Amino acid sequence: MSRNLSMLEKSWLILDAFRPTGGPLRLLDVADRCHLPKTTTFRLLTELTEIGAIARRPDGYYLGRRLFELGSIVPLERDLRHAALPFMHDLYEATHETIHLGVRDGLDVVYVEKIRGRESFSLPSRVGGRLPLTCTGIGKALLAYSGPALIEEVLARPLRAMTAHSIVDAQRLEEALGQIQAAGVAFEREEAQVGGACIAAPVFSEGEVVAALSVSVPLGRFHPTRLAPAVKTAALGVSRALGRRSL
Repeated sequence: MSRNLSMLEKSWLILDAFRPTGGPLRLLDVADRCHLPKTTTFRLLTELTEIGAIARRPDGYYLGRRLFELGSIVPLERDLRHAALPFMHDLYEATHETIHLGVRDGLDVVYVEKIRGRESFSLPSRVGGRLPLTCTGIGKALLAYSGPALIEEVLARPLRAMTAHSIVDAQRLEEALGQIQAAGVAFEREEAQVGGACIAAPVFSEGEVVAALSVSVPLGRFHPTRLAPAVKTAALGVSRALGRRSL
């Protein structure tokens, strides 16, 4: 470590070490991921277990239920989920495909809610998980409407790739973002998962993009002309619902 960390920072490192599955992890696994001594790691795991932030079971340590309880009442995500779920269910009934709701955290998408399609296929997304903005329909929708400063920051960095189809050329990404701004929807074809595609639309609150909604489908069932109006309508409904909540 480049500096001495406080106990709070070390505790957060330990909790963050449980990404992406939540456990189980052994003591040595946690210590290695956090670059902390085993004695320090054991002491902090014990204290976190005592307050319910960590659960200890015979096969190892897990994130505790108390974190789930706290996470479920984070105001932005709670209000978003409450506003979005009826429209997500309507979109699911219209398509029978996988529906996502995501927000931006830094240069990533964090998935807030997910409804699996009836014939669900393998996807890298999960509730609470994160993926690069530039590799997902939701991420590109969020990026396109987040303003020039963020776009310039992303374009100035090396672009991360999840598949051979991910956009890694800054000029190509810039052109794609312009098309999203013109069309009001974002498309993604095999950029996050080979064989998959999605279409996403932004969700607004008080004039600012706060989330995006998407439908993910196997590439063979990707019909943008049919899916785009449904996704845009659902996202608009969520935006209006959020507007009513802010009144």
